[in-house]
Amino acid sequence: MSTRRPPVRRLDAALVCAAVADAWVNVDFNDQVAAPACALLGAFVLVLRRRAPLATFVLTLPTAMITDAVVAPLAALYTLASLSRHRVLLACCALVYAFADFLPWPWSALKTYELSGTHHLVNLSYALATAAAPVFLGQLVQAQRELSLRLTEITEAREHERLLTAQGVLAKERAELAREMHDVVSHQVSLIAVQAGALQVGSRDTETRQAAATIRRLSVQTLDELRHMVSVLRAAGSRPTELTPQPSLADLQRLVDGSGIEAELKTDLPEDLPPTVQRAVYRTVQEALTNVRKHAAGATATVRILCKDGSVRVTVTNTVPTRPSLALPSARHGLAGLGQRAELLGGTVRSGPTADGGYELRLELPVEQNR
Repeated sequence: MSTRRPPVRRLDAALVCAAVADAWVNVDFNDQVAAPACALLGAFVLVLRRRAPLATFVLTLPTAMITDAVVAPLAALYTLASLSRHRVLLACCALVYAFADFLPWPWSALKTYELSGTHHLVNLSYALATAAAPVFLGQLVQAQRELSLRLTEITEAREHERLLTAQGVLAKERAELAREMHDVVSHQVSLIAVQAGALQVGSRDTETRQAAATIRRLSVQTLDELRHMVSVLRAAGSRPTELTPQPSLADLQRLVDGSGIEAELKTDLPEDLPPTVQRAVYRTVQEALTNVRKHAAGATATVRILCKDGSVRVTVTNTVPTRPSLALPSARHGLAGLGQRAELLGGTVRSGPTADGGYELRLELPVEQNR
């Protein structure tokens, strides 16, 4: 506010000086008191034109009515037009000014004043044009000011939209990163922890058992830290992005062989499955085998994958565990992540216990929808 007041005050002072100069030139101060008083009133009342534009215009009308000074009433009419949205009011004010400027003063002279003739018609047209000019100019300035405000609002809205879009992209990337961290890193670290625990229990060498215990402890700590990192990164599910390297069905046998459990893989799939479907199948099998290692120690697993009726169906079944499971930290995001991935691809994931006490996970994905 402080940076705008001095220019506005200087403009008002300059306008008052212009109105006083106009009155000095066009008003005979030695003739009568009424004309100079009206001219000076109209000039000095301009300082109120922004706070009370209509009252200022009314107070400047005597200047146009009694004298030939026009700066004060025209400035007041322009200010009113630049601040008011009432067009009927503006039209009436313009007509009032035009007739106040056209008609002779005093009005008693109208009895002998001949209103007909081309000369008076030209004067009336000139008065109407003079009154219309500040109104149109004020309305133009008002429209320009509103347009500038709208452009500023649009710019701010676009900037806000850009920030929201960037935040949305960031959230999707964080969700995908959290899912990949859980699927890849936790799979490897949990395998290390399980094998270290088995080595700790089965070895008779004291140093080997201590080393295995250290490896297991660090693996468990790493899994716990990973759980916190995934919790921070996890956001709303998003469509998978291309992260490299990406696994495919060709990597399934190596995944099963390196799972650390006794597992059997049975597949009957075409070779031209979409990459997104192949990754979803791989991640599902990976998560299922990881859960078997963590929660069903000593159990065996069977992985069946086939394509039937335009859909890929994956079933991972494990038997009843034969020994107590290791206490490994879990954020319980694995099945939720599989469900999100399957839903994005138009499929479903179901899981639950089997009749013989084991556990089964099923995935079904449409093929043609994801090509």
